[in-house]
Amino acid sequence: MSAVSSRPSVPRRPGARTGLPWWALTLAVVSFVTLLVVMTAPSPAHAAGASPSLAPVLEFLARLVGIGA
Repeated sequence: MSAVSSRPSVPRRPGARTGLPWWALTLAVVSFVTLLVVMTAPSPAHAAGASPSLAPVLEFLARLVGIGA
């Protein structure tokens, strides 16, 4: 069964706005500046370590999968 669907053709007015709202451009600029600040801000890197209670669980899972000895 096929259905015919069509939208009525509405002619555009000569002065109709087709641009983005003001907040769309503002949001893009704020996001870009925030990412630049995050990338350029110096921050010390810390090593990620597993908590001692999590280590036995990870070792068990590694043995179960066959990764560990």
